[in-house]
Amino acid sequence: MGFSTEFRTLAVQSLHEDAASRKDEGWRYVQMLAVNNDESVDLVYSYMKDGLLDNAVIEALPKDAEVPSITDLYLEAFVCENEIHDLFGITFKGLAIDFLGNFYRVSTDVPMTIISPEKLAEREKQRKLAEKKAKAEAAKQAKEAAVEGSSDASDVDPQAASADAELEAKLAAMPPEKAAKVRAAMEAKAAKAKKGTEGEGA
Repeated sequence: MGFSTEFRTLAVQSLHEDAASRKDEGWRYVQMLAVNNDESVDLVYSYMKDGLLDNAVIEALPKDAEVPSITDLYLEAFVCENEIHDLFGITFKGLAIDFLGNFYRVSTDVPMTIISPEKLAEREKQRKLAEKKAKAEAAKQAKEAAVEGSSDASDVDPQAASADAELEAKLAAMPPEKAAKVRAAMEAKAAKAKKGTEGEGA
């Protein structure tokens, strides 16, 4: 008899509730695994029933994330949860049989998430290049504004331009997802401040 496979995305907040639902409906726990995405970790929980292998995927967890254990529902999951804790650094809250980081004897902490010295050096190099490029761009824009005799040239603050350049460099060095969130928060703050100013003027 063959079987089919399905994948679905699951929020970490719904993990335990989802496992409880699977248990009540008679699904069999098969396995769970972790996928290293360099900046984050994905968890995949697999259940089977009536020839269907259902895979619930929790995406982009921080490497020091805490997630609820499902061992109160499926005790056999303690093996995978201890393994993922030791190799990837994810902590499982309420783990029924907890080896406290001693499930494996490894020479380095969380070996599956370690960044090689070469990769770390390359990241630092890219960060410095991005910072240098952002500063040069800010200086260029300030100089062009002054040369063109723009009406706003007198408003150009070299100190502010430098601060903007540093911020841009930091954003460029962040993972794209995190940088987008920071930019969105900054834009929302600026819009709020602008609205408040306009309100005072009225």
